[in-house]
Amino acid sequence: MTVIPETDSIITPDSKPESEPRFTFTTVPGYFLPDLEETDPGKFDYDSTNFGLIDRTYPSDKDFDPITLPQTTQWERFEHHVRKLNADAKVSSPPVSYKVLFLARHGEGYHNVAERYYGREAWDSYWSLQPGNDKWTWFDAKLTPTGTDQALTARKAWKKHLETNRIPAPESYYVSPLMRCLQTARLTFEGIGVAGTKPFTPVVKENIRETLGMHTCDARSPKSVIEAAYPTYVFEEGFSDADPDPFFDPARRESNSERNARVRGALVDIFSRDENVFVSVTVHSGVITSFLEVIGHRPFQVMTGGVVAVLVKGERIGVDKAIL
Repeated sequence: MTVIPETDSIITPDSKPESEPRFTFTTVPGYFLPDLEETDPGKFDYDSTNFGLIDRTYPSDKDFDPITLPQTTQWERFEHHVRKLNADAKVSSPPVSYKVLFLARHGEGYHNVAERYYGREAWDSYWSLQPGNDKWTWFDAKLTPTGTDQALTARKAWKKHLETNRIPAPESYYVSPLMRCLQTARLTFEGIGVAGTKPFTPVVKENIRETLGMHTCDARSPKSVIEAAYPTYVFEEGFSDADPDPFFDPARRESNSERNARVRGALVDIFSRDENVFVSVTVHSGVITSFLEVIGHRPFQVMTGGVVAVLVKGERIGVDKAIL
């Protein structure tokens, strides 16, 4: 990963080689409840709704034996449908691939508590710039007890749906390098009993961290600290070991469009390098907002500890010398 400092803007980890492939990304709607305008984000519960998977038929259902079809779960039929989409897309031009992203928001962190306590205006103008107060520390904020419970609730949900609804386990795991996400991912998946969780070996990815700059809760700990706390985690190639955080500017906050470009770079990297179809991404509210904007999904606010699943179509449109 190449980092190009720019004197008039925040340094970001989004710079790409000139030969980087370009993609267009779109949401494939009609598969998950959050796709639908009538689904209220404030009332959506991923657990009670089977991770939001809509109860419907698929053209590929004809591939099942009619006798055994009634015994297959919605997730089994959906998984078959998505893998068939990918198989059929291999002969398409330009190349197309499909992935199901499980976008998980970290559990409640101490910065979330502090923002509620002080109010948005006081938080943004003063308290977010501090490392903490006399009660809480929110520099690279960790989970509160409530946040820990939310992550353990996600763990129970995954275990239940893996067993009863036979939801496909994620084949790849990506996690933000900020502590609250590193904690949430481990509490959710470590030792859950599927591939990649014994031990849990997610890829720590810089481009999927929260909005950069100013807010100390969004400054990350050094790589050495992360390695000591999470020795089984794998760092993406080129992950910086500089200390302090080389991407945190205390005087400037990253814009939403800059964050979108950064998250898009992460999505390009995942589609370019990862052949797996079902992918877990443990991140932040702002990053989920950017993921959804990049793929053309409708806005959908995810609560702390929540999960939203989306089917994404990535169409490779060749190589362009412009930076993505």
